[in-house]
Amino acid sequence: MTHEAAGVPPTRNDDDRPDDARPAEPQTAPETPDASAGEAGAAASAAFSDSSDSSDSGPRGGGERPEARLAKAVQVAEQALIEFEIAVETFRVEVENFSRLHHQKLGPMYARLDELDAQIAEARAARTGDPEDLRKAKEARDIVMPMPGVDELFHDWMDSDGLSPEASAMLTEQPVRPPKRVRPSEEARRLYRELARKAHPDLAQDEPERERRDEFITRVNAAYGRGDVELLTELAAEWAAGPAKPLPPLSESEELYARLEWLSRRKELLTVLAKELEESAIGSMLRMAPDDPDQLLADIGDQLLGEVSRREAELSELVQ
Repeated sequence: MTHEAAGVPPTRNDDDRPDDARPAEPQTAPETPDASAGEAGAAASAAFSDSSDSSDSGPRGGGERPEARLAKAVQVAEQALIEFEIAVETFRVEVENFSRLHHQKLGPMYARLDELDAQIAEARAARTGDPEDLRKAKEARDIVMPMPGVDELFHDWMDSDGLSPEASAMLTEQPVRPPKRVRPSEEARRLYRELARKAHPDLAQDEPERERRDEFITRVNAAYGRGDVELLTELAAEWAAGPAKPLPPLSESEELYARLEWLSRRKELLTVLAKELEESAIGSMLRMAPDDPDQLLADIGDQLLGEVSRREAELSELVQ
């Protein structure tokens, strides 16, 4: 089982960088107990360290080109990052599966315990008539109220094509701007009509231009659906400015440095994800039994069954 992630090298600080555009030295976070993900993270950190060393020093080994050494460092860092991604993804799948099985196998027991707690509180309140006991009984019953129906739960999440744009945005961690009203304002409608006329994909003269227009109109449609006048105004200004001008080509060294920086940022994101997984409730449970999580589920189930029996006995005494 893979759990842990090693530290992340910082991205380059351009203000402190010499003129030769060297990448920053990576730093290593404290070691974590897991073997697979930890080794992958350590390998990634070492790869970034090697890439930094190879780009900082002068010619070695019979005058090998600096670009060739840098290209080798990029290749090593790429392979290390791949291993790190595999470790993180493996743990993510384990957390997801454990969570699903936890809900399927133990959810009914938790629900039974909640119901018994409510019945016990109600029986105690019926005996005493104490206002505090009545309040506690109501709170316990509120916990086990029926769940909303599927249609209610997924209101505004599903449309004829599947997930709504807002739901897709949430699942892809994009900013979500809920609609403010059912019908967009007149200003939003005016901006939308103007942009649709100007940027319609059918006006494209070639395939790249059509793709650009398709992507732009998709954003326009999403903004109009939310009635977002501010964003529609920004999109109008963006269209008026025209397509972004291509950047001047990079040198071989600049491309390699840019690749190293991207790899470093990617590793930072993966490390954050790994930490969130490890610190989640399910991740913490998995770390309690890394070698046999299925047995952990069985053990928890046995404990819950014991709690159910104890509560049932307590309820029987109260209602006699």
